[in-house]
Amino acid sequence: MPEYLSPGVYIQEVDSGTRPIEGVGTACAAFIGMAPNGPANTPQLITNWTQYVETFGSLDDGGKRSPHMAGSYLSHSVYGYFLNGGGRCYVTRVVPSNGKAARGDAEVAQLQLPSRASKSAPSLTIKAKAPPNQDIEVEISPPTGEGQPDGAFTIRIKMGADEEVYENVGLGRRAAKNVAEAVNTASKLVTVVEEPGTGTLAERAPEIGTQVLRAIRQTAIQPVVQVDDFGGNASDRSGMEGLQIAEDVTMVSCPDLMAAYQAGVMDRDAVKAVQLKMIAHCELMGDRIAILDPLPDLTPQEVKTWRLSETNYDSKYATLYYPWIKVAGPDGRPMPIPPSGYMAGIWARNDNERGVHKAPANEVVRGALAPAAAITKGEQDTLNPVGVNCIRSFTGRGVRVWGARTLSSDPAWRYINVRRLFNYVEKSIENGTQWVVFEPNDQDLWARVRRDVGAFLTGAWREGMLFGNTSSEAFFVKCDEELNPQDVRDRGQLFIDIGLAPVKPAEFVVFRLSQYAGGGA
Repeated sequence: MPEYLSPGVYIQEVDSGTRPIEGVGTACAAFIGMAPNGPANTPQLITNWTQYVETFGSLDDGGKRSPHMAGSYLSHSVYGYFLNGGGRCYVTRVVPSNGKAARGDAEVAQLQLPSRASKSAPSLTIKAKAPPNQDIEVEISPPTGEGQPDGAFTIRIKMGADEEVYENVGLGRRAAKNVAEAVNTASKLVTVVEEPGTGTLAERAPEIGTQVLRAIRQTAIQPVVQVDDFGGNASDRSGMEGLQIAEDVTMVSCPDLMAAYQAGVMDRDAVKAVQLKMIAHCELMGDRIAILDPLPDLTPQEVKTWRLSETNYDSKYATLYYPWIKVAGPDGRPMPIPPSGYMAGIWARNDNERGVHKAPANEVVRGALAPAAAITKGEQDTLNPVGVNCIRSFTGRGVRVWGARTLSSDPAWRYINVRRLFNYVEKSIENGTQWVVFEPNDQDLWARVRRDVGAFLTGAWREGMLFGNTSSEAFFVKCDEELNPQDVRDRGQLFIDIGLAPVKPAEFVVFRLSQYAGGGA
């Protein structure tokens, strides 16, 4: 309480007590896969396709950056995500934890910088201190300031977000600041070797410009990736477990799991093991859903067997789409890819245009040329009841998602939108009621909690997220002495019961027609 000791006018700002609960974001995907370049085994926030290309693309001999890697589906999935309405995502590039990076023709162990006198005569040799998983850019520029010797220059070394600058260095032992000594003493990225040569120091100095020390990278899927590489761990921020630090993720996709299977790196049991890790991660976090891909080239009967017998998943935090989809490949020819990345984009588009409560189905798959396998209504009649969401082509209506079910056997959690609606409400209330912690646990606090949570749910009901003609039919919030007797309060606990009536999708629309004789006047 403030003290009033001398006469006067005192001004106080009074807390109104109202703390509105804001809805959290629902449209943020996470991708785990393989790329030719970029940060390894750590989630990177990507907000558009251009940023993905700059971060994970590899420079070719012509200086053009390409994001694609032979046999990998990560780049195509991320592209499909943004094409279908995704706004931001996290991407984790999987690199084998045993350090045996797959080596291809593009491997470069060192970089030689040409001298100013002759491009055939090297000036400096740059070597990475460790096999780089990212391209290292080496830029030579003129010295800064006045009065610098002719042989002086500035060298800038950059790998991803790491950058080192060494100004006004030179060649030879007589240089005021020898380049090899300066770099080799301080650099965490490279070492420098000064090459012997003839001519003046100015002629032997490295040519102005930028050169690239290429990453030792994967040019194709190699038999080095293991189940644990996809799974990762939270402490190292690797694999899907590293996504624990990305609290805004709401959907998880691992398209290159299928690439590893096709390359013979993983068998069907290994695929199941990784997908079980995806499901376990989503269940642990409780605020995201795993979008699973089926094995390639399965017939409708085979995918039903895969779903019910081989995998037998049962989770309200996972969903499965079938079949793969055909898209335009880098060479312009159709190529089949796993559907999960494109589906994540549709989820994001659906959330932005309609809301998380609307089932992400009956939506056009942008960029899809056709499903990899045509599905008849009769075939879908056997797949839909077991939770396989079909992607179908309809005459005059394009390629559409024609299913919205989870892999749960519990009818209460049958639909994707119901699970995601609860994720949205739970996360929003959790974030918006942190102020309650350590408040006096009395009737006044209970009333304020009921007021704030009730106001948030009333807004959700008005937006069509909850079913009911009135707010009292749509939800209830209970926080009183019945839930919080003395023994509960003595333990420092506060219980609030909330009940929601979510809207369910009209999955089966039945028009019942009969003959009508008409009425007389």
